[in-house]
Amino acid sequence: MTQTTETAGIAAATTSAPRFDNRVTRLLGVEIPIVQAPMGWIARSPLASAVSRAGALGIIETSSGELDAIRGEIRRMRELTDRPFGVNIAQAFVRDPAIVEFVIEQGVRFVTTSAGDPTKYTRALKDAGLTVFHVVPTLRAALKAVDAGVDGLVVEGGEGGGFKNPRPVSTMVLLPLVRSRVDVPIIAAGGICDGVSMAAAFALGAEGVQMGTRMVSAVESPVHEGWKRAIVAAEETGTVFLRQERGPALRALRTERTTRLERGEGNPMLELGAGVRAVYFEGDLEGGVALSGEVAGRIESIEPVADILARTVREFHATVARLAESVRA
Repeated sequence: MTQTTETAGIAAATTSAPRFDNRVTRLLGVEIPIVQAPMGWIARSPLASAVSRAGALGIIETSSGELDAIRGEIRRMRELTDRPFGVNIAQAFVRDPAIVEFVIEQGVRFVTTSAGDPTKYTRALKDAGLTVFHVVPTLRAALKAVDAGVDGLVVEGGEGGGFKNPRPVSTMVLLPLVRSRVDVPIIAAGGICDGVSMAAAFALGAEGVQMGTRMVSAVESPVHEGWKRAIVAAEETGTVFLRQERGPALRALRTERTTRLERGEGNPMLELGAGVRAVYFEGDLEGGVALSGEVAGRIESIEPVADILARTVREFHATVARLAESVRA
């Protein structure tokens, strides 16, 4: 994609709207403070590059553990866009002690760390000049990450999809709680799919948001159309919360299979791993576990990333303006 086309895509997302200028946009080098979630096997170059080209921040995952493939995905990102992008280090799934060196060698400038102790990699990454945000599901985890020296936090509510704390706290509660105790930039995650939810997150203390399920359903997402259609068809009650008794918990779309897992019939982690090809790339949602957030109940269509982000920005500013007008004396 040419620079001219990229510039046009960014302009389309911000036309006739005030520009964002806060700590998140400045640290990430983006026009739009929206980050795409680092979902295993999904957060690869086709999706991440589309997000970055549209002026937000695409993220390449490592939770699949396929580091040779990830190296190729990062290389491909630079062929698809010259816009900023980041990499996630999912500590529970990538135990290679050389992961920090791996990320540094790729020339990446922004990293999110998750599913582990923030003291493990933060100092080494920052010493190499990288910007580091850590994903946190509780206030205690947030305080620990700030003490470890992170540049910012991804504060993740329990309504989000994928791996979760077994004692989930909603974004509505967790986000303002963390903001009241820390002064680092916050990216809110969980329950966000549009400008209204983005504006709500900003009102609660965020300076950016992360979208996961909304991006799984995007045109550029590499998952099978069957999974995308299942997200669009889902109701607000259409997810299950698995492994709550011991963790890591999982939030996934409700199917006959995940309903059985919810009753304790089977091992969700084993079925998640064994069903990757069937669910992700063949669209057989009964073949494994399709991770998804509750916000699937608010997603009504499969659209290109650029359209999702452009509408989100317009709706965000319209919501803020409406609220300001409603309280004007």
